[in-house]
Amino acid sequence: MNSSSTRPLAVVTGASNGIGYELAKQFAQNGFDLVVTATGLSINEAAQAFKTLGSQVETVQADLATYDGVETLYQKVQATGRPVEAIAINAGVGVGGKFTETDLQEEINLIELNVVSSVHLAKRVVKDMVNRGSGKILFTSSIAALQPGPFEALYAASKAFVHSFSEALRSELKETDVTVMALMPGPTDTNFFHRAGMDDTSVGADKKDDPAVVARQGFEALMKGKDDFVAGSLKTQIQGNVSKVLPDTVNAEQHRKLSEPGSANMLLLCFII
Repeated sequence: MNSSSTRPLAVVTGASNGIGYELAKQFAQNGFDLVVTATGLSINEAAQAFKTLGSQVETVQADLATYDGVETLYQKVQATGRPVEAIAINAGVGVGGKFTETDLQEEINLIELNVVSSVHLAKRVVKDMVNRGSGKILFTSSIAALQPGPFEALYAASKAFVHSFSEALRSELKETDVTVMALMPGPTDTNFFHRAGMDDTSVGADKKDDPAVVARQGFEALMKGKDDFVAGSLKTQIQGNVSKVLPDTVNAEQHRKLSEPGSANMLLLCFII
C-alpha cells in the first residue's frame, strides 16, 4: 500500500462477506483505502472487488478470536504508515440452541471474537485516534442487544456488551474529535443464521434485510456522527425502537418466539393456515 496516498484509510473486520463486505464497499465507494480482514482466504477475493472501486487494499487473514490474531491485524495497520481515519469493528459470530446443549468451546470462541477482540482492537486504535485528534469508530452490535436472547443467550449478551461499551466510550471521548457509533442491524440476509445452527428457527427462515442497505445506512450514520443507529427495513427500525421501552421479560418472550429451535415449522404452519 502506498503510504503517500492522500485518501483516508479505513479498517474493516469480517470483511469477506455479509455486512462487513458491504461496509468495506461503502468505504471504497466513498474514497477510502482499506485494510480488511477475515479468517479465510475469501478475503483475498473480496479485496479484488474493493480494488475495482478505486481503493488500495491490504488484506489480513487472521483469527480475531485470538490475541495474536488481533495483534497481527494491528501490526499490519501500523505497517502502512498511515493513520486510521475510520474503523468498522464488525467481525462476529452466533451460537444458537438451548444453553444446556450448546458447545462450551463454541460459546467461549463467541465471547473471544464478539467481546474480547472488540475491546482489544479498540484499545489499540482509539489511543492513536485521540493522539491525532480525529477518527470514527463503528461497532457492529445488533437489535438483539436490546433484549435478552433465549436460545442465543450468549450472542445477545455479547451484543449488549458491545452496545454498552460503544456508548460509554463515546461519552468518554466527547471532548475529542473521535466519534463512536453502535450499528444495530436486525435479521440480515447473510450466512450468520446458518453458521449459528439456526436454520430451523423462525428468524432463520423468515425474510431478512439486505446487507447492502444495512451497510449504506450504517456508513451514512457513521459519517454524520450518530451514537447508535438501528439499520435495515422499517420493520426492523420499529422492532428496535419498541424493544428499547419494553421490560426485559416481555422482550425475552418476543425473542424466544423467533429463536427457539423448531419455530420455523410454526412459522410455516401460520402461512398454511
